[in-house]
Amino acid sequence: MRILFMAVIIAAALACSGVADDGAALYKQKCASCHGVKGEGRAALRGSNLLTAEAKQRSDEELAKAIAEGGSRLGGAHAYGKKGVTAEQVKLLVGYVRQLQAKAK
Repeated sequence: MRILFMAVIIAAALACSGVADDGAALYKQKCASCHGVKGEGRAALRGSNLLTAEAKQRSDEELAKAIAEGGSRLGGAHAYGKKGVTAEQVKLLVGYVRQLQAKAK
C-alpha cells in the first residue's frame, strides 16, 4: 500500500513539474502570441521585440520585473506574478528569453 501511495505522489509531482516548468513551454504558452515565437515581437499586438539591443541590455532582474509586474507600456496588463506564475517560472522565462537573444546574434 505504501509503495502504491508513493508511486501516485511521484507521478503527480512529475505531471506538475514537467512541461509547465520548462522555460520554452512557458514562453510558448504565455508570451509567444505577442512577442513572437523567436522573440521578434508582433507590433499589431503591441508585443515588444525582445531581440533589440535595448532588450538585451536589460538586466535579468529588469526582465523578471517586467514579466512578473507587466511591462511599462502595458501598465501591468500581463503581470504574471499576479496570475499564478511563480517566481521560479519567471526565472525560467528570463532564461529562455536570454536563449532567444543569444540565437539572434
